[in-house]
Amino acid sequence: MEYIVQKIGMSRTINVPSIPVTLVKIVEAKVCEVDENGRAIVAYPNGKKFNKAIEGQQKKYNLPKEFNRFVTMRVANAEAGDIDTAPLSEAKIVKSSFTTKGRGFSGVVKRHNFAGGPSSHGSRFHRRVGSIGMCEWPGRVQPGQKMPGHYGVDKVTVKNEIVDFDAEKGIIALKGSIPGANGSLGKIRIVK
Repeated sequence: MEYIVQKIGMSRTINVPSIPVTLVKIVEAKVCEVDENGRAIVAYPNGKKFNKAIEGQQKKYNLPKEFNRFVTMRVANAEAGDIDTAPLSEAKIVKSSFTTKGRGFSGVVKRHNFAGGPSSHGSRFHRRVGSIGMCEWPGRVQPGQKMPGHYGVDKVTVKNEIVDFDAEKGIIALKGSIPGANGSLGKIRIVK
């Protein structure tokens, strides 16, 4: 079973020793239609995006105007309606998929954890790349060479243990950290 969630932020439990947790809130979603394999078209609200294609889907599935995003995922529901959160109360481990924070164009020290050179007086090699290839053979830079470039905005999936689930408020406490900024949307999938 999969759910669309919004990252609230990190906290910790009050027991001794305390456990670092990330709080995520289940986004209100509506199941539009379910096929025989358990996959479903799910609508959820996100932003103000609206066009004729979205309007047609809303009319087809009789949805209010705020449900403007559609995604296909595996759900516990047998028919259309509100998404069923009952399987989360028995779940122990989930996989969380989020988009990491964007860090723009970054150098090799930040992007690939290169050590850099000496920072003392007289050095001209501080945070630079250094040598990137061989001489005469092969006479070119090998593919996959670690160099400066765009860093972040990647889809990352991590495995987390469920510490607590508040069914009334729809908030899940996941052990450890998950990628992405606070307030960003992602998916969680029940593993066991």
